[in-house]
Amino acid sequence: MDVHNHSLQDLAGQIILWVPKFTAGLFVFLGFWLGSLLAWNLFARLGRRADSNTGYVLKVIGRALSFGLVLLGSVTALGTMGINVSALVAGLGLTGFALGFGLKDILSNLVSGILILLYRPYSIHDRITVAGMDGTVTDIDLRYTRLEKEGKIYLIPNAMMITNTIGLQIKGA
Repeated sequence: MDVHNHSLQDLAGQIILWVPKFTAGLFVFLGFWLGSLLAWNLFARLGRRADSNTGYVLKVIGRALSFGLVLLGSVTALGTMGINVSALVAGLGLTGFALGFGLKDILSNLVSGILILLYRPYSIHDRITVAGMDGTVTDIDLRYTRLEKEGKIYLIPNAMMITNTIGLQIKGA
């Protein structure tokens, strides 16, 4: 019976030592979570005020920033609680590298789409020539630029739009 009582006292002592760490970790996570909500709302508000292309980019950036803050807050909170997060951080780094390598074409198109929407080298209804294809721009999103000519639709990856020379037909010429 004495061994049972002693193990209960050890358990109670461990709980008493762990509660402040848990509380501190919870507050750290809540701080990051509130920061992520503020960032998401700020970028969403800025996106509503901007034009449609820039607004879309700002909303995507806001979501990514919000996700990153929650992830960083989770790791920081676990570290504050006394949990060794070095293996978790290393695993996240390797996972990020593997995903980046595996999704490099998609990520390249995504970044190129953001650059196109921000810098606007061409706009919807412009007539352009790129990589031997010409047509009228009917849509620009984060992955593709859509050209139409004589009833044909071309979806050109945005990475190609960034890396190739674009011929822009001057209106009225």
